[in-house]
Amino acid sequence: MVHRNKFLGLMAGAWISAAVHAAGQEYALPELERLAIESSHSMMATREQVAAARYAVQSARAFPNPEIEYLAGTARSRAAGSNAGDARSVTLTQPIDLPWVRASRIGAAEAGVQVGEAGLRAFEADLLANIRLRYFEVLRRNAELHNAREDVELMESVRSRIALRVDSGEAPRFELIKVDAEMLNAQKSLQAAGFRAEQARSLLRQSIGTGLPVDYSLRGTLREVPDLPPIETVRQALPSDSPSLARSRAEVSRAERQLELERRQRWPSLAVKGGYDDDPDMRTSRLGVVLTVPLWDHRNGQVGEASAYLARSRHELAAQEFLLDQQLVVAYRQYEIAQAQVIALESGIVKQAESALSVAEAAYRFGERGFLEVLDAQRVFRAARAELIVARYELAAAWVEIERLRAGPGGTK
Repeated sequence: MVHRNKFLGLMAGAWISAAVHAAGQEYALPELERLAIESSHSMMATREQVAAARYAVQSARAFPNPEIEYLAGTARSRAAGSNAGDARSVTLTQPIDLPWVRASRIGAAEAGVQVGEAGLRAFEADLLANIRLRYFEVLRRNAELHNAREDVELMESVRSRIALRVDSGEAPRFELIKVDAEMLNAQKSLQAAGFRAEQARSLLRQSIGTGLPVDYSLRGTLREVPDLPPIETVRQALPSDSPSLARSRAEVSRAERQLELERRQRWPSLAVKGGYDDDPDMRTSRLGVVLTVPLWDHRNGQVGEASAYLARSRHELAAQEFLLDQQLVVAYRQYEIAQAQVIALESGIVKQAESALSVAEAAYRFGERGFLEVLDAQRVFRAARAELIVARYELAAAWVEIERLRAGPGGTK
């Protein structure tokens, strides 16, 4: 009896916790997505990376600064009759930003912005996919918790009827012992379902951030999984819509511009240099050109590194295209399998198990069947109902994965 009261206390605690959560503000899936995009610190950090890439373009467009050199000292001559006094020297050097080098440098920086923007889209798609998966996970655990409560209430009512029959001598005490054991198992399942529901809620709030209150509740059910277009339609649009492919193509473009820049930096560089010397006997003005000759350093290492990076980017793009196509096929197959399971369970298996349970309970009331048959029918019904919840969740998870692969601008399609 002590253990039974302990489980009843835990059950009541789970019910109270669920009631508190139900009192909080309700959120639908689009509201959670918008809240995550607006309040996620990880999303903000990724946006700052794009901002940094735009500032890099500004840096690439800047012209080189001039160099001014000023020297002062004393001039003393060893020859007789020469003047002595202060001497000054001023030199100005202005590097020339060669147009072909400047264009390549700016192009590489602009390609970096494209990489950052594509990376932002890919991160947003992954973030929304994680939010959606956590959302459906909470709905799944809530459904399991609801069913666990119904199981406990059912076992309580069954135990009351069995206790009356045992007290009146119509049923053996063994049936009461058996139903007590079943009720303890139901209470234990309710406790575990409550813990899993709390864990799923915490993981969803962790994915969104502090913008989601602790006592939130969700609006929606596992049944609300949108339909998908045919796989061939998605396949045709995938090369242009996928943020992962866009990021890989931007990486290839940036690698091409960087290789072009490294090759053009092999050329001699120019600078205009002017100077003015003032000493006690003479004033001198100079104007000329400084030519940096690539005699020893031909930038073979930098060019080779950029070339290898370009080859790697192209290989990664080809691998990403193949991988995305295969992932899409697998996700669609998983979606079709889960959809078939949901249809089979909803239209036949669960209804048949529920009908079998009703028949077994009616037969037990009229004394035509034993209580063990009722328990077996209850187990079959609970197992079928649990399989239906899992199948609906797998259907939702497959939809989330497909939406992540086909995400367009803004993370949604």
